[in-house]
Amino acid sequence: MSSYRLLKLPPRLALSKSLRLSVTTPRHLALTPLKPSSLIPYHTTTSKLLSTTTSPTPTTNNLPPYTPPQTGFLSHLPPSLIPYAELIRLDKPTGSYYLFFPCLWSTLLAAPLSLPPTSPSSILSTSLLFLSGAIIMRGAGCTINDLWDRNLDPHVTRTRLRPLARGAITPSNALLFTGAQLFAGLAILLQFPSSCFFYATPSLLFVAAYPLAKRITYYPQAMLGLTFSWGAIMGFPALGVDLLSNNAVLAGAGLLYASNVAWTVLYDMIYAHMDIKDDAKAGIKSIALKHDKETKQVLTGLAAVQIALLAGAGVATGAGPTFFVGACGGAAVTLGIMIKRVNLKSVKDCWWWFVNGCWITGGAISLGIGADYLVRYLEEKKDEESA
Repeated sequence: MSSYRLLKLPPRLALSKSLRLSVTTPRHLALTPLKPSSLIPYHTTTSKLLSTTTSPTPTTNNLPPYTPPQTGFLSHLPPSLIPYAELIRLDKPTGSYYLFFPCLWSTLLAAPLSLPPTSPSSILSTSLLFLSGAIIMRGAGCTINDLWDRNLDPHVTRTRLRPLARGAITPSNALLFTGAQLFAGLAILLQFPSSCFFYATPSLLFVAAYPLAKRITYYPQAMLGLTFSWGAIMGFPALGVDLLSNNAVLAGAGLLYASNVAWTVLYDMIYAHMDIKDDAKAGIKSIALKHDKETKQVLTGLAAVQIALLAGAGVATGAGPTFFVGACGGAAVTLGIMIKRVNLKSVKDCWWWFVNGCWITGGAISLGIGADYLVRYLEEKKDEESA
């Protein structure tokens, strides 16, 4: 009698390339492709993969590989520095501007309240310091976010080639880089009055917590709003206006902060629509997923809340008609146009409104508050000369 050997196959061979092994004769093996109906869709298993592995298999292998930047500022950097510039989104500064605008608004709102009223040159120097801090701290926030998301980003088309996701920077080097950025931010902060240090420190908790929020709630944009709006408080102590000794000013700062939170949720909801399909597959939560069918209604509600709170901040700080017409009216017009025109099904259109809406709405509010400051400043100077 002829003898047969029991053939054992390694698990990898049995599973690779979606093939099924069937024994037809003792010495021959036939490989039969699996039917499409027997394959498990990726999106049904993604959440389990993310919870049980540290390096989930990306679903974007069919997309073009990474290529170094050929144009723009980053293309002139040494190759070793490009991943770090990409990590802090140096080529995409819109986030820094969104972080800067609340600082500018609180500075302009606080300027007429200081004694004596803050001069335009002092506002300019203070604003430049805030802009420098916004660029540095936004970069630190991006680094922290990418450290949290380094196993999620490979699953999202837009983020799959970020430096940590593609392995261009190790997590340990990213941590060291984060520390360097935080020290640079501290150096900027120490240029302000000492009280600013105590007002600024709590914001670091929100910076660290935001990436975690998208794993546990459909409203991580609210946490982002609490983080990005912190500058709405900082302008007051930066100009020596004590928040704790003046209830009206404290209320104005709080209302401006809340208004910025609403604005942040609004624009980031549009931003989240760029990744809505990939987020659903990767198990990432967002307000865009939760309210996809009624997004424009939610955006309209957020805009109304933002404008009402902004008006409340003006009332609390004694702003004049120029503030309400310029800042509140400008916000109403620009937000209304954006909400009506944005095509939430188009990634390109969402990105355009996210980038340009920053300047359109942010610029309108800045001009309104700035004009009100100049009117009040000139009136104060006129009164001093006539006295």
